[in-house]
Amino acid sequence: MRPHRLRSVFVTAVVVAAAAVSGTASATARVPAVAHASTAPASELGALTELFTERLLLADKVAAAKYGTEMPIDDPVRERQILDDVSARAAGLGLDPDSVAAVFRDQIEANKLVQRGLYARWDAHPDERPTERPDLAKEVRPALDLITTRLLAALRETVPVRGDASCGPRLYAAAALSAYGHRLDVLRLKGLGRALPSVCGAG
Repeated sequence: MRPHRLRSVFVTAVVVAAAAVSGTASATARVPAVAHASTAPASELGALTELFTERLLLADKVAAAKYGTEMPIDDPVRERQILDDVSARAAGLGLDPDSVAAVFRDQIEANKLVQRGLYARWDAHPDERPTERPDLAKEVRPALDLITTRLLAALRETVPVRGDASCGPRLYAAAALSAYGHRLDVLRLKGLGRALPSVCGAG
């Protein structure tokens, strides 16, 4: 399937999720079409897109922990530590370290995309700013580390389908189902879309 067709599948998810969040009847009307088109082929990659979504939703806590402090959204040292760690663990699992690092780099960029969007929202609407500051070291990073372990296992389990020519449409269909299941808003839908590019063809 061509890239523009893959994007159209995900755009459908955007429409469905946005309608679901607003409570319109059109969401219900569109769900069967998306599910019918994607459930069977997407199932093998659904574990990945679910984990991508779980990791993305933690961006709220990361942003809340950093907002109003000197901690930057971009943290090259921490990002390099994560990528070096997953590369080393990937090699131990028989996966290609560079391909796995690319997948995790996309997860980091997706998370930062959401953080920036939240910062902009909170700057514009002070009444929506978080009232609590999560502890990055004790609360957020352990959750991210657990997702990292699960993601590495899922990447290993999906090597055959990720190397198949049908990976693209399957991945975007799985992402559509995850987006709808978690009722992602537009900002997080953009984040999920940013998390996907390096999955297919990875070893």
